[in-house]
Amino acid sequence: MSLLIKILHVTKFRYFRHHITNYDRMIVHKPLILASASARRQQLLRQIGLQFKIIESDIDETFDSQKNVNENVELIAYEKARFAGEKIDQGIIIGADTVVVLGNDILGKPKSFDEAVMMLSRLSGQTHLVYTGFSLVDKPSNLFVSSHEITKVTFRRLEAIEIEEYVRAGSPMDKAGAYGIQDDYGAVFVERIEGCYYNVVGFPLAKFYLVMQEFQQQIGIL
Repeated sequence: MSLLIKILHVTKFRYFRHHITNYDRMIVHKPLILASASARRQQLLRQIGLQFKIIESDIDETFDSQKNVNENVELIAYEKARFAGEKIDQGIIIGADTVVVLGNDILGKPKSFDEAVMMLSRLSGQTHLVYTGFSLVDKPSNLFVSSHEITKVTFRRLEAIEIEEYVRAGSPMDKAGAYGIQDDYGAVFVERIEGCYYNVVGFPLAKFYLVMQEFQQQIGIL
């Protein structure tokens, strides 16, 4: 092999390796903070290669009756990110909020065994919407962007014994709508979905990726 061919071969390999390295994970050019203790959101962000610090936010998550669901989940997500942002000097903070909507009713995390059973009984055989709002807040500029995703989920008809045994196992108590699609028995309740699967898990990765790329350009780090 001639010296020129060797040089071209090595250059091509380095170019290919560089692009594979850049496209096997998401890159954020500032420290990243997740304003949530949600194990599911942490897992999803790690899935796309992100490293982050966790700062939990203790805010009032009551919906404003004068705002629609989109506005409420985005506002709560922003307040979570803003609260966590008060504790750092530099970085991008991610806040998020997920709710289940059945008809005109908002189903958050159940507060008791009976409430979880009631939620699942209402979801049985019905189609509901899962909303996740998220917000990115930059420090120290305090610039921010918020967005949301909606997924339509249809449950098969559930037997009462299925619901009670599932709730008795304790899994639904930390989940909006009292079920999880990703890592427990709640997955067999779901007949079909329309939209982003990861949104139902708790964080819409595709929408987040696009918004984060634009936001990094906006704040001048990409």
